[in-house]
Amino acid sequence: MANLKLTELTKAYGSTQVLHGIELTIHDGEFVVLVGPSGCGKSTTLRMIAGLEEVTGGTIEIGGRVVNNLEPKERDIAMVFQNYAIYPHMTVRKNIGFGLRASKMSKADKDARIDEVSGILDMTDLLGRKPNQLSGGQRQRVAIGRAMVRDPAVFLFDEPLSNLDAQLRTQMRLEIKKLHQRVGNTIVFVTHDQVEAMTMADRIVIMKDGHIQQVGTPAEVYHSPANTFVAQFIGAPAMNMLPGQVADGAVRLASGRDIALPRATAGGDVLVGVRPDDLIADHGVPLVEGRVSVREPLGSETLIYVETEAGEVVAKADGRTPPEVGATVRLGAAPETLHLFDTATGAALP
Repeated sequence: MANLKLTELTKAYGSTQVLHGIELTIHDGEFVVLVGPSGCGKSTTLRMIAGLEEVTGGTIEIGGRVVNNLEPKERDIAMVFQNYAIYPHMTVRKNIGFGLRASKMSKADKDARIDEVSGILDMTDLLGRKPNQLSGGQRQRVAIGRAMVRDPAVFLFDEPLSNLDAQLRTQMRLEIKKLHQRVGNTIVFVTHDQVEAMTMADRIVIMKDGHIQQVGTPAEVYHSPANTFVAQFIGAPAMNMLPGQVADGAVRLASGRDIALPRATAGGDVLVGVRPDDLIADHGVPLVEGRVSVREPLGSETLIYVETEAGEVVAKADGRTPPEVGATVRLGAAPETLHLFDTATGAALP
């Protein structure tokens, strides 16, 4: 296991700048997820760590050693790809053992290591099968096993669950998290799926347009987003944004309602953020009122989409007795659940 440190990391393709001075330290044994929309630079960052892309500027350190000019095989990393990248003509045992092909271990030691890894991944009974006899989840475990067998300092996962159906993704999320808890290796995991990021990571790195927007625990990025991008990217449905103005310890919404917020000291235009989880009919401080246009039943709760004077907002309602479509509802929230953002910059306000 090892620390991983990125310092002023940049990447350009000709005149097109893709990464803009990435600064990130990943601690020994930490599970860090890079997440963001397509084109944000997360996969490019991972490929640069792996040595599959050249560094334009800055440094990459693994275990205190600068690896910018080292070949991938010299970096003590192992990568698991989205498309499995396992050999169809080889058995599971040979696929897992392929990671040891350049090792100077004896055959007996290699076999023992393959048996150990297959046992951890619960694949001992599958060692004689070929990939076409396996499910998608089992194939992904073979790819993980081939990476594990080398006992690398850092595991790199490049959207490894994207090709799986919803049920298998949920299962593999749990398996990878259990695996990390068991073996404790440093993991860098890339995904565009914020649910994967929230459920698996020790810390999440949220990226946009080649810049890091925020680094924090799942709780930190959800409850204390650094800006409007993070606030609306993390969480489903996205955080509601209500325009308002700050004056004398209160926020006046476009609806004309005043909300007393002692922390709202600076004057000017703001956006008041409130998550659907916290926006509830006839609850807390009234914020908006409007007509229910759509309901989405989710079992124990129902999402309601409400047309208000501030635009459409999303709120949570009781799953058993949600308001009818066309009904007028008054939505409110507890003051401590409200977030303030600068309208011009999108930055969170204290």
